[in-house]
Amino acid sequence: MSWGTELWDQFDNLDKHTQWGIDFLERYAKFVKERLDIEQNYAKQLRNLVKKYSPKRPKDEEPRFTSCLSFYSILNELNDYAGQREVVAEEMAHKVYGELMRYSQDLKAERKHHLQEGRKAQQYLDHCWKQMDNSKRKFERECKEAEKSQVTYERLDNDVNATKSEVEKAKNQYYLRTHMADESKNEYAAQLQNFNGEQWKHFNNAIPHIFKNLQGMDERRTVKLGETYRSFAEAERRVIPIVSKCLEGMVSAAKAVDERRDSTIVVESFKSGFDPPGDFPFEDFSQNLSRTGSDGTISNTPKGDRDRDGGPGSRPDPKHATSKTKNKLWLFGKKPKAPSLEDFSHLPPEQRRKRLQQRIDELSKELQKEMDQRDALNKMKDVYEKNPQMGDPNSLQPKISETICNMEKLRSEIHKNETWLSEVEGKQSSRGDRRHSADNHHHTPQGRESPEGSYTDDTSQEHHTPHHRSTPAKPGPPNPDPHEFDDEFDDDDPLPVIGHCKALYSFDGQNEGTLVMAEDEVLYIIEEDKGDGWTRARKQSGEEGYVPTSYVEITLEKNSKGAVTYI
Repeated sequence: MSWGTELWDQFDNLDKHTQWGIDFLERYAKFVKERLDIEQNYAKQLRNLVKKYSPKRPKDEEPRFTSCLSFYSILNELNDYAGQREVVAEEMAHKVYGELMRYSQDLKAERKHHLQEGRKAQQYLDHCWKQMDNSKRKFERECKEAEKSQVTYERLDNDVNATKSEVEKAKNQYYLRTHMADESKNEYAAQLQNFNGEQWKHFNNAIPHIFKNLQGMDERRTVKLGETYRSFAEAERRVIPIVSKCLEGMVSAAKAVDERRDSTIVVESFKSGFDPPGDFPFEDFSQNLSRTGSDGTISNTPKGDRDRDGGPGSRPDPKHATSKTKNKLWLFGKKPKAPSLEDFSHLPPEQRRKRLQQRIDELSKELQKEMDQRDALNKMKDVYEKNPQMGDPNSLQPKISETICNMEKLRSEIHKNETWLSEVEGKQSSRGDRRHSADNHHHTPQGRESPEGSYTDDTSQEHHTPHHRSTPAKPGPPNPDPHEFDDEFDDDDPLPVIGHCKALYSFDGQNEGTLVMAEDEVLYIIEEDKGDGWTRARKQSGEEGYVPTSYVEITLEKNSKGAVTYI
């Protein structure tokens, strides 16, 4: 249905309608703008949320639990989901909002042009009407004047008293007015014909053409709204497959949570490699008391042993007694943090082995990079030597030398760490042999392990389990360094007790400076093994000397007052 034929007289209403259409389009554009702002803010808040809960520690320090890894996967998927919300906002901004705003400006310009044409056509028609109306009024006046002159002429012509000149003058005036009325009539007829023609053109050509253009503009506006409605929905629908993949990734991450794997990781992460603690020995402080037959008691210590231990007058120093109760309950308390060492000797064996292996792997990767760089430089040097115009081969020599130096340093570091690793693995292997031998021959509790089942940097006690082999090989004679003590030990005060040990085998102590001990005898530790295989001990009688470390089961009590540890 055409506006030109049906609404030929509704110019003002069409003016209002087209303005309403543009206002509605701009209102929808404003709605899209607020919608994409919501998407952008939503995506920004999601990214901030992911950043807030993402791990801030290096990847090698992050826990490897499946629950943590799944949560980090969910964070990554949520970050991708936020990216899709940003894609939706960008699509709406460019294909909907931006397009609507550009189209709105075009509509305003086109509407203004069509309305101006309509107003010009209306103004021209009004001008034609005024000309026709003026000619009509003039014709009306001339006719009235001609009628008056005719009445005057007839009155004078019938008056017998009127002179001939007066009659002649009235006659001429009548003829003149009649002629002017005829001319006005002709002019009015011409103007009327012209106006009717212009009016027909106005309502049959100009206005229908203008209204047709306005109708086309309004219909295009409607079509554009429909297209942008579709684009608005398509922007959301296009990201649905990727959003679905993000959600599927979250579901897969949830399914990847494995409680048994996490439990295994806990064991692998915190296993110290120590053996569980054995029973504490009974400390008989009454063995130096003299007994009489009337007491009805029998001393468990033979007389010869009492004499050898120093007799009844020899008593152990009370201040060097074994650890107090609070020092034996260290697994439930907080322990001081030990300093980190290059060889990770501050860590328990299992953790030390893992850290050393990790470092060896990292150094090996760095060494491979340096080797690849060296090979590349050598190839480049060969090319320069064959084609001197490409470059000076001597210019590469400093870099090659630096790379070779780095390789040597890395090889040295790898060798050093491999040595430490071999030492740890050897100790762990021998510890397993000792546990097996002890179970078969001595029926003693298995070796010690951290009571917490894991290692922490806080240590109150260290447990050293000796080799439980049948009469282990004796180390070389002890050779204490006379300069290893500080001035505080130059006086006659005895060394403080830093732990105790139980003899697993008897030792004859034939070498000078060694201490004779019987199997299952309890001794006080006053100096740790410094790597030569000997531990300095004191009997309850006060006699001091060195015993083979592999012959005793040692418990060090580092919280004892005045304890000294030699590393």
